[in-house]
Amino acid sequence: MKFIRFLLHLAATLFLTFLTQIGGILYVFTLLYFRGKGRKKYLYFFGIYLIFTLIVVPLIAPLFGREKIRNSEWIEAHSVFYILANRNYVVPEMNELLASVSIELSESYPGMRLVYLDANFPFVDGFPLLPHLSHDNGKKLDISLIYQTPDGEVVNTKPSFSGYGFFEPPKPSEYNQIKVCKARGNWQYDYQKYLTFGTFHDDLTLSEKETKFLLQSILKQPQLRKVFIEPHLKHRFGLAHPKIRFHGCQAVRHDDHIHLQVK
Repeated sequence: MKFIRFLLHLAATLFLTFLTQIGGILYVFTLLYFRGKGRKKYLYFFGIYLIFTLIVVPLIAPLFGREKIRNSEWIEAHSVFYILANRNYVVPEMNELLASVSIELSESYPGMRLVYLDANFPFVDGFPLLPHLSHDNGKKLDISLIYQTPDGEVVNTKPSFSGYGFFEPPKPSEYNQIKVCKARGNWQYDYQKYLTFGTFHDDLTLSEKETKFLLQSILKQPQLRKVFIEPHLKHRFGLAHPKIRFHGCQAVRHDDHIHLQVK
């Protein structure tokens, strides 16, 4: 039984580390410091974790060149999960870009908010923010597409719980990069469909005009290095900017979100 408990604690430590970066070490600390407290130690863990996530980590992250995304009336996380899991840290240049884009978006479309998904962890370059391949240095961020209701009303709501996995597939007349990549054996290319964690408002459709405006605003920012979107959306929007890149078949499809990176 002791060995089984050890394996369970090890699994929990690894899971919390890969999910939140700091969760694993705080979990181990709680187990050791509150040894003998029975199940109460798990309540202590949640309390300690929240204190570190909401108070301590934001104070330490700038020492690593990162800061929390500055939420405002124009910028918000799609889910509180991204905040509580410490997946909302970026370099200052990204916050400058987001502020500029969100203001332009709200001025042109009153009430519209810039909604972000996964960013980066607060500490250490090269530490993987799974399941992403490159969100490891504070310079990357995923932003949600913009959607509309069947009546054509543009909304801030997103179709899936995670913000990922609800694709805007190529039309029959458009180039199908997804088909090409999967035919090459890149089975993972559309695996986000398993990471929606449930869909709601699945009657929403892509609002092409507003999403194109969002992309154009991003492309104007001097801090920007590159943007990833699926090739069929690039052509549908009529965008030929050199900073729009194809991410490669080894990654995942980008017709459920926009990936951007600053210099």
